[in-house]
Amino acid sequence: MSETGTASVQGAQGRRRRPYTIGAGGRAVAPLWWVWLAAWPVTAVFVLSNAATPLYVLWQRDIGFSKGTLTVVFAFYIVGLVGSLLVSGVVSDRVGRKPVLLPALALALAACLIFATATSVAALIVARLLTGVAVGAVVSAGMAAVTDVAGPGRKRVAALLASCAMVFGAGLGPLLAGVLSETAPAPTVTVFVVEAVLLVTALLCVLRMPVRRPEARGSGAWVRVPGVPRGDGRRLALGIAVFAPGITATSFVLSLGPSLLSGILHTGNRVVAGTMAFAMFLAATGVQFAVQRLRRRTVLVAGAVSTTLSMIMLVVSVHTSAVAALVLAALLAGAGQGMGQLGGLSLLNSGIPPQRLAEANAALNVGGYLPAGLLPVSAGYLSDAVGLTDGTTAFAAVLAGLAVGGGLLVLGTRRRVTDPV
Repeated sequence: MSETGTASVQGAQGRRRRPYTIGAGGRAVAPLWWVWLAAWPVTAVFVLSNAATPLYVLWQRDIGFSKGTLTVVFAFYIVGLVGSLLVSGVVSDRVGRKPVLLPALALALAACLIFATATSVAALIVARLLTGVAVGAVVSAGMAAVTDVAGPGRKRVAALLASCAMVFGAGLGPLLAGVLSETAPAPTVTVFVVEAVLLVTALLCVLRMPVRRPEARGSGAWVRVPGVPRGDGRRLALGIAVFAPGITATSFVLSLGPSLLSGILHTGNRVVAGTMAFAMFLAATGVQFAVQRLRRRTVLVAGAVSTTLSMIMLVVSVHTSAVAALVLAALLAGAGQGMGQLGGLSLLNSGIPPQRLAEANAALNVGGYLPAGLLPVSAGYLSDAVGLTDGTTAFAAVLAGLAVGGGLLVLGTRRRVTDPV
């Protein structure tokens, strides 16, 4: 039996009384609604991460830049994200989740302001860079905060909610931008005003979040390539092997998907582009709830298979101009990322101690986002040189090979590593 009461928890401005539930072993754990609420800052920041996607065609028209330049703008997001991951995970584990999340949300608000007033490629690059820094902090400190609030008895729930918060926000951003830019005044401004409101609510949520400062401060450099404790490297490698191809596939759809739609449908309608991106990440969200009770090994292999099939359908779509094949490729890419992400986070949550969890999350995302930045940029410039069809085909072949390799790596790993009894 459990019972509900109130507990004093050290907050940002002194001691406050918060509701808790007495769980197994007499530990005080936050109620389930706080676990859901702790995931909101992750969603809010990830709305910003892809909100610009349907608007690039407008900026291309007004500012004037190529598909190659577009992928460079996108890549600066990866630069900011990876740079943030080199710091935010370690800092979060040492000084706490809030001291990392609050500045991250402030940077996200600054990015909204720059996006809304952008009149040059340089402004877009700065806005994307700041967005990347904010996202890097959230995928390390924010996702670890969800696990902290959930407590040791709800690690699977925490991994599911943190992962779904990420992909749902990533899909909601382009949908909001597409709809608002077609129906509201100031098409490149309105969505960022709405997003700023969402970020303010996330800021208030973080201020009230029932997480404690870490008791152990850790050792070593504050800025370093994030990693995992000795003996847990295999867990990290398996997660990256499936997560990286999946998120690279969705990154390609986000960066060059509107161009593919324009070539196939001969339309620049931003609602169509935003809806396709939303559907992709809705698939990434839904599939995680569908597979949450399966073994991690099964989830990871299924993620690799889904990404591979996505690339096959992508090739079919560009060679046949089939819209249905492109949409199916996007949905499969979303499912591949969702399962790879859930499998990777579950592996880390099941074995990494809390004082290293944010750093481990950062390591998983560094491994995923590096190819997600490099390969779509390469595909963008290759498409400028040889055409969108051949550039997309080459990208799909490389990524399918990586996805197959990831699946084989999981299958070749002993079950006790992925699903210990």
